[in-house]
Amino acid sequence: MNLISWNWHDLLMTVENKNILIGMTGGIAAYKICTLIRDLKKAGANVKVVCTPNALNFVTRLTLQSLTQSNVFVNEFDVKDWHPEHISLADWADIMVIAPATANTISKIATSVADNLLTSVACAFTKPMIIAPAMNVNMWRNEALQENICNLKARGVDFIEPEEGFLACGYSGKGRLCSIDKIFNAIEFMLDYSQKLKDKKVVITSGGTIEDIDPVRYISNYSSGKMGVALAKSASRMGADVTLITTKYIEAPFKTVKVKSAISMQNAVNEEFEDADYIIMAAAVADYRVKNPSEQKIKKTGKDDETLTLELVKNPDILKELVQKKGTNSKPVIIGFCAESENLLENAQKKLKNKGCDYLVANDISKKDIGFYADYNEVTIFSKDGRKTQLEKAPKIVIAKQILDWIVNEQV
Repeated sequence: MNLISWNWHDLLMTVENKNILIGMTGGIAAYKICTLIRDLKKAGANVKVVCTPNALNFVTRLTLQSLTQSNVFVNEFDVKDWHPEHISLADWADIMVIAPATANTISKIATSVADNLLTSVACAFTKPMIIAPAMNVNMWRNEALQENICNLKARGVDFIEPEEGFLACGYSGKGRLCSIDKIFNAIEFMLDYSQKLKDKKVVITSGGTIEDIDPVRYISNYSSGKMGVALAKSASRMGADVTLITTKYIEAPFKTVKVKSAISMQNAVNEEFEDADYIIMAAAVADYRVKNPSEQKIKKTGKDDETLTLELVKNPDILKELVQKKGTNSKPVIIGFCAESENLLENAQKKLKNKGCDYLVANDISKKDIGFYADYNEVTIFSKDGRKTQLEKAPKIVIAKQILDWIVNEQV
């Protein structure tokens, strides 16, 4: 078998000739954005800056104009050539990056308050947006702010969370602007999404299924659903019509179907099967369910309750049945996942042969930094014709994009 090792840093495209709009708000970390602008310009990007009035209390207009070699935009309704600035800037940019982002500006954008040029541009912006917050630790923890951040994430906005450390206000904790390298890498990554999946329907399953024992107890597993969500986000950014079938609650800018058990997940997948181009089974489906779940809470009965026996029956093998349903048709392309705690490659190859899917993605859950609930992953993709491709450790959103890129390229 051919083994290809991919370094995720090598896959990021250049920012050369891209139009990047930087939104700056009034925070002490604003001075760090001068380095970001310099790095972007050095890499060949076209950069413009839109500021809140308070941002200019920390960095001068002349500094920003010298770095960007462009006007700095602050005031609304400074209309030129009959093009309102908040619309013309939104149309011009390929991506908008708001850094540093204050709690005030984040909350305004989340609630569509457009009371200055920056928030007006953000409200009119329909392309990729990255927000890098910086603020006092207690402001960051504020419940209302976190709800606003969740709402923006659900609408497709990417956040780079602040880092922990000593803050300008004298506190220590989470609130420092993330490194400029992180912001630069995030910009590159977001701009690297092609529309390879445009007009394609991609169905993805996510999370661990839940099998009732009684009204208060159930059998499940440790799956967080993060990998499936990352795949759904990546597919959506690549232009796909995404349906995420998940056991976890998630707000997203694509269709989501909430399910619970293996049988309910199978029913949901079958409903989406006929017109699907790709089906990605990233969910951790329980192998067994309780044969006769109790309708009432099971009570302790006294001296004879030292043990409890549950009769389990096999759940349907959703992946295998999908392959059988597909038969000899070319569509949908079916991708399975397997999580192994030992003998990863051997067990993955056996599962691929047994299931008969087009591709199988295997990951080692014995490693804490890439296992359940981790934000990183490291996988090997197996194809049914005997090839395999190894993806080195990277954030799950990066791994998701690599998986989709590789599989789509295989279909060309």
